Amino acid sequence: MYNLDLKMIHTKHSIRVRYGETDPMKYVYYGNYAQYFEIGRVELFRSIGMSYDEIENQGIWLPVSDYKIKYLRPALYDQKLEIHTYIKKIPGVRIEFEYEIYNEAHIKITEASTTLFFLDSKTNKIIKCPDFLLKLIEKNWNPV
Repeated sequence: MYNLDLKMIHTKHSIRVRYGETDPMKYVYYGNYAQYFEIGRVELFRSIGMSYDEIENQGIWLPVSDYKIKYLRPALYDQKLEIHTYIKKIPGVRIEFEYEIYNEAHIKITEASTTLFFLDSKTNKIIKCPDFLLKLIEKNWNPV
C-alpha cells in the first residue's frame, strides 16, 4: 500500500488497556480495537492541525467503508499500547488509514487498515477530499 513517492503522515499515541476492555482471559476484546483505531485517526487529524469535530463542523462526515485487521498477539489488561497511524496516499473521495499497535516490549501485536469516504452532511453525497483538509494533509506530508 505504499505510495510511490515514499511520503506519508505518521503519528503515535499511547493508551493503557482498561479492565472493561478485556474478556475473562484479560485479553482485549477484539471489538475494542476499532475504538483504538478511531483514537489513532482522531489524533492524526489533530496532529496536522484540525480536530475531527472541526471537520464535522465544516459539513463533512467520514463513515468507515472498509475495515481489515490482523491480530498477531493479544493485548492484555493494564498494558500500555502504542498506536501508530499512517496515511500513505493522498486522499481522493476516500481516505485510507493503516495502523500498527505495539505493546510495552515494542512488539507489534496488531496490523489493520480502514477506508473512510468523504460525505457531505447536507446532501448525503460522496465528495472529494475538501480543499481545507487536503491542504493540511499535503502540508504535513513527510518523507519516509
